[in-house]
Amino acid sequence: MQVFKVLAVAAFALAGCDVVEQPASSPVSQSPVAAPIPVAAPNTAFEIPRSERGIARAFVEVVNQVEPIAERECRNRSRGLNCDFLIVVDDRPNQPPNAFQTLDDDGRPIIAFTLALIEDARNRDEIAFVMAHEAAHHIENHLAQQRQNATLGAVVFGQLAGVTGGGNDAIRTAQELGAAVGARTYSKDFELEADRLGTIIAARAGYDPLRGADFFFRVPDPGDRFLGTHPPNAERVQVVRQTAAGL
Repeated sequence: MQVFKVLAVAAFALAGCDVVEQPASSPVSQSPVAAPIPVAAPNTAFEIPRSERGIARAFVEVVNQVEPIAERECRNRSRGLNCDFLIVVDDRPNQPPNAFQTLDDDGRPIIAFTLALIEDARNRDEIAFVMAHEAAHHIENHLAQQRQNATLGAVVFGQLAGVTGGGNDAIRTAQELGAAVGARTYSKDFELEADRLGTIIAARAGYDPLRGADFFFRVPDPGDRFLGTHPPNAERVQVVRQTAAGL
């Protein structure tokens, strides 16, 4: 029991500690977020035709517009990253609305959309903003930073379990807990960074990131939870508005 009391305290400490090794692409420094700006009611009308052909055509149009801009921004802002984005659709049935960025075995960045998210998009601006946001995660090298944070968390928690008398099983459990906590460290910052750069990419591709950010109004607001992975929706909309105002 003492081991896990110590680890619980360490979770709070780790959430605010600096990463020892800074990756080549450092997080963008953030200015304090001002009081939320009142926003208009989001658009709820579908502007994309509700046929399979219409939805597919809209998605392909956005890919053709956003991918070259994302690739250009990637090459201009990074060194050594693979900037050849591959956009894929997860067509498995019953998948919830979602999009994510990952890498294939060769390090090529992949941006994946579920059909449910594409079908839920009200307009091309929303698809473009989500796509630009996921591309920004890669350009900012967030996956590598997340892995580094997870490794640091596993090491710290494992060492704490060891010095407090934990056996092999306790140390292994502590390492797993530490990796999970570490992976969430700075995750809210990563999301806001991706929102900032995603706003720039979407705008440069010819889309309206403010309309694209209406998507936030239709997803559950995570609030401001400790070790939550996403910041409050109002804060994200505020970041998009501030970034767009500076373009």
